[in-house]
Amino acid sequence: MASIIVVSGPNEGDYYPLGTRTMVAGRDAACPIQILDELVSRKHLRISFEQTDNRYHAMDMKSANGVLVNGRQLEQETVLEDGDMLEIGNSTLMFTTKDFPDRQSAMAHYHKQGERGKSTLIRLKDRR
Repeated sequence: MASIIVVSGPNEGDYYPLGTRTMVAGRDAACPIQILDELVSRKHLRISFEQTDNRYHAMDMKSANGVLVNGRQLEQETVLEDGDMLEIGNSTLMFTTKDFPDRQSAMAHYHKQGERGKSTLIRLKDRR
């Protein structure tokens, strides 16, 4: 199915398989995705699977500090795409359409994904 990987913040390294049930991310202990970040509301973000379009949707749950998706303020329910970065408080979550057997493979996927966006360094001594 799909997963959420916490890539920065107090819960860095956590990952959550989403399945098809609605998941809530927030500071509250009852949240399936608990983020222990003081800038995260008790119930901050809802991620749901919609069978009508077979996709995952994100929605801000009227949080105090809002949600950013790929650096843009989340104003309404939004369809998530593979690799989307969600910022809540001081934490960043990565949405991926992949599922992982364990935490290590989830983090390996994140690190591999990060390599694609990095520019290549040119060594100055080779340019002479």
